[in-house]
Amino acid sequence: MADGFGNGGAISEEEFAKFQSLMQRAAGIHLPPSKKSLVSGRLSKRLRERAIGSFGDYYRHIVGGGDPAELQTAIELLTTNETYFFREPGHFEILARDILPAVRPGARFRAWSAASSTGEEAYSIAMVLMDKLGEEFPWEVFGSDINGKVIETARRATYPTARNEGIPPDYLKRFCLRGTGAMSGKLRVAAALRERVRFDRLNLNGDLKGAGEFDVIFLRNVMIYFDLDMKRRVAAALHRQLRPGGWLFIGHSESLNGVCEIFRPVRPTVYRKEAR
Repeated sequence: MADGFGNGGAISEEEFAKFQSLMQRAAGIHLPPSKKSLVSGRLSKRLRERAIGSFGDYYRHIVGGGDPAELQTAIELLTTNETYFFREPGHFEILARDILPAVRPGARFRAWSAASSTGEEAYSIAMVLMDKLGEEFPWEVFGSDINGKVIETARRATYPTARNEGIPPDYLKRFCLRGTGAMSGKLRVAAALRERVRFDRLNLNGDLKGAGEFDVIFLRNVMIYFDLDMKRRVAAALHRQLRPGGWLFIGHSESLNGVCEIFRPVRPTVYRKEAR
């Protein structure tokens, strides 16, 4: 233990297996053998910061129950958070063209960005809702993620201007503020949208009932990290959270084929819950 990391800092097979099991239990995330170096790299710095001598000691520390905050930190370090505005733009076109025109006047419309990361997806949804439904319409967006740090970033709604290239020019002008002075090089989502978007930490492997019911759920590029059993459980949970006739969007590298038959496929990566 004196050198801090055996084998030149590499995580052992036994230690990696423990973190595989931990992530499966805690977040429903499957870490394949190809992620071994990722686990080693992301946790090594944390071990040094905490002056913990080995991956095994760190594992025992976080599963012992005496430091739940550190357990959450480990989970956050081992989850991937890659997103940008209007990622997979075809989904937003379907939202604008096919879904929103059919919304009944005055009916409360709720959308859920179920793995919102730093918030770009949730704010992209909000831009479309504000454009198509307007400020007087009762709509709202809920963004959730297992990672508390990215939720904090999402709530700030402030991003480098280099990340704005996916935002349609009209939306950029109407819904984003350009920073000046100390904030030069940044943009912030306008207050009218920020007021309609709420973020909270939520584990898809837990109880989702408190989130309420939704008309549209975006859960994209997440289920690729789940094993089949977890995919089925999450799909069933999302189905329960959708209102009758509600829509589910998943990532273009994902499919519900062979996972469940409770959703009606509309087109690849787009599904609906049957209306009553």
